[in-house]
Amino acid sequence: MAKLIDGRAIAEKVYVDLRREIAELKSKGVTPGLAVILVGDNPASRAYVRSKDKMCRDLGLHSVKLELPTSTTQAELLARVKALNLDSAIHGILVQSPPPKQIDEALIVRALDPRKDVDGFHPENIAKLALGDPTGLVPCTPLGVQRLLIESKIDIDGAHAVILGRSMIVGKPLALLLMQKSKNANATITVVHSRSRDLEKITRSADILIAAIGQPNFVKAEHVGDGAVVIDVGINRLEDAASERGYRLVGDVAFDEVAGKAAAITPVPGGVGPMTIAMLMSNTVKAAGAISLA
Repeated sequence: MAKLIDGRAIAEKVYVDLRREIAELKSKGVTPGLAVILVGDNPASRAYVRSKDKMCRDLGLHSVKLELPTSTTQAELLARVKALNLDSAIHGILVQSPPPKQIDEALIVRALDPRKDVDGFHPENIAKLALGDPTGLVPCTPLGVQRLLIESKIDIDGAHAVILGRSMIVGKPLALLLMQKSKNANATITVVHSRSRDLEKITRSADILIAAIGQPNFVKAEHVGDGAVVIDVGINRLEDAASERGYRLVGDVAFDEVAGKAAAITPVPGGVGPMTIAMLMSNTVKAAGAISLA
């Protein structure tokens, strides 16, 4: 049976380090500040925003939560972003995705001050990631995946990492991150997706298989080579009448059958999810230091 990679326990280790960094910044008169903007009333988004706000307060960060109606216009949202760009008490800005259909999300991302773009999606931060420039802010989920591997003592150097999914949120930035010529990277990367030929053959060749395709239980035992490390980024709701909530959360990996072949695997929930929030807090603290102490 595979070793379970406990994202909650590793996130707690991240928070121990962050509390020390936050204390150092506060001793210099800087309290890191994060502003999260939620447009509309998507229940999943509302839950994510609540958890981010709670973690900010637990760490002693300055937290601003802006909840805007579904009818908010592009111009109104841009005005909010511009005001936060100019607010010296705010070092990180996050606009919760997905926004309502009248909002051009790409335009909003480009309107952010890249130094405050703690999601790491501004073109300037993606370019810095591609260039290996450590001053950029790296997208939170890829950064969390890398930290999970490091803390679990999984050797990335020279490993064949297969990433299932090519989104700008996970797949593409994670490929850029793990292929870097640097410590805790140097992997050989293959990115596969729904149009890839011989998908199972490619994924079975992976030393590290990272599933981020957004399809529940997609990765089966036949996709995984014996002794591979499997990181499940997916989080999907499946209706379940037997559950008190009426649904259950599953990943992109069929956990029970894959765990019998893998050397190590992340659960859902409790794997990558806690690390994404931990890396958001880490990016906020990094941004606060870079902006305030420059």
